[in-house]
Amino acid sequence: MIATIQYNSKKLQIDLSLPIDISIPLRASKSNVNAWYIDAPVIEPAKDGERVVSVEEGACVNFNNISFNPHAHGTHTECVGHITKKVHSVNKNLKQFFFLAEVITVAPEKLNDDFVISKKQLRFAIGSKKRDAIIIRTIPNTKEKLTAQYSHTNPPYLLEDAAIYLCEKDVKHLLIDMPSVDKEKDECTLLAHNAFWNTKGKIRLDATITEFIFVPNIVEDGMYFLNLHIAPFENDASPSKPILYKIMS
Repeated sequence: MIATIQYNSKKLQIDLSLPIDISIPLRASKSNVNAWYIDAPVIEPAKDGERVVSVEEGACVNFNNISFNPHAHGTHTECVGHITKKVHSVNKNLKQFFFLAEVITVAPEKLNDDFVISKKQLRFAIGSKKRDAIIIRTIPNTKEKLTAQYSHTNPPYLLEDAAIYLCEKDVKHLLIDMPSVDKEKDECTLLAHNAFWNTKGKIRLDATITEFIFVPNIVEDGMYFLNLHIAPFENDASPSKPILYKIMS
């Protein structure tokens, strides 16, 4: 399934039969990836009085309720409504789903007691490239990211100047393999979120941040097409399934 895409003045080809899934699935397990001090997600059969609606329990269908938080329990895409008093829905503001993206690998630098990603690092990795989306893979990049329990661990994050840099380059979609682009405990300053969405100026309503991705090591740095799809939740954030396609030519 070869698709030819006209992108500006270039024709680029991708193979739709070779998707690269960089999402982390949500599971009803204490080993499900987690952050922000809440319990694991729950997936369990609904009950009709004493009757459990499960094939195993004698019902004709499985009919599960799911309790989870998109920010805490897996790959999710959020819009500026995550940090604004005014309600903004990611389902209403993300209107396109296919973007030219660049995968970059960054080793967070030590800054006092933190590990951070700086403007200098992003500028070195991106250079003069013009991309709709930037996908940040941090190292070390191990499979432990699929089950990590991040609460109270102070994971790596973006410095404000890094987020400003991406905003100034008109990067509309930022994807990262950490639970947040900001420091875990920052007294609610949310410097990188605010800078990326330009909340002090003309707010970038069509820009999104996707957190809790996982980019396998076999995926090389470079240019891809990104298919960024969300579940249609009218909420500031939604579970998402970003898919990469290698560019053939």
